[in-house]
Amino acid sequence: MPHRFSDQALRESRSFGVRAIPPLRPLGWLARGWHDLWQVPLPSLAHGLLMAAFGALLWTLAHERFWLLSGAFSGFLIVAPILATGLYALSRELQNGGRPGWATVARAWRPHDGRLIVFGVLLAFAGTGWVMCSAALVAGFAPDPVRNLQDFLLKVVLNDDPQLFTLWLGLGALLAAPLFASCVVAIPALVDQPPGRLGVLGAVFTSWRVVMEHPAPIALWAVLLLTLTAIGMATAMLGLIVILPWLGHASWHAYRDLVIRRQD
Repeated sequence: MPHRFSDQALRESRSFGVRAIPPLRPLGWLARGWHDLWQVPLPSLAHGLLMAAFGALLWTLAHERFWLLSGAFSGFLIVAPILATGLYALSRELQNGGRPGWATVARAWRPHDGRLIVFGVLLAFAGTGWVMCSAALVAGFAPDPVRNLQDFLLKVVLNDDPQLFTLWLGLGALLAAPLFASCVVAIPALVDQPPGRLGVLGAVFTSWRVVMEHPAPIALWAVLLLTLTAIGMATAMLGLIVILPWLGHASWHAYRDLVIRRQD
């Protein structure tokens, strides 16, 4: 049975092509995402406001438990692609010449498509797993209690013995790299393609094909995503109100630039 599902997913993935792109193309995705953001500013910024508010809530609840907070924010980044579903739908309608708005977002979130629910649940499990691993590592192996950002920097990052920080980074990368590779174009593809044409596993396989064929541009894209998100967090979450919807719209253009759809 699993073999049959994987064969079907491979057939679905192979029905899509992958375009060749130059290494600096991700900068173009940012430019087009910025344009989309200001074409539909209210629903876009509402997404950013909600996600920034959630980040602020995490900080409020756990700022004195940084061993938990560091993992929580990393977990938040893991599930962020599914939270941008409405942004992908807005960009799709703009690209198709429509006039997107709140109704577009509502249709994207309507629970008629189980694929997005499945993907969201899988990402939530992955995020929760990383939060638990991160908390266990820092709380269990730090030489002293880690309660805030200063403690984390002094006792984990700048500790004379770098083993804990190296292990923390290594485990984070071990989880984040395959998850990022699985999500680069998968969720926009599921928003764009109906259930009969593309399943969750087929979308993941397509995303991995994109990464394997374009490692340099995708690596640059990952750096841009992390850098801009870090800048947003460094502004007491306020920058995330603009940055997260900007990146969500740009991610749609990454998908459209990289993947040749059936009807293209």
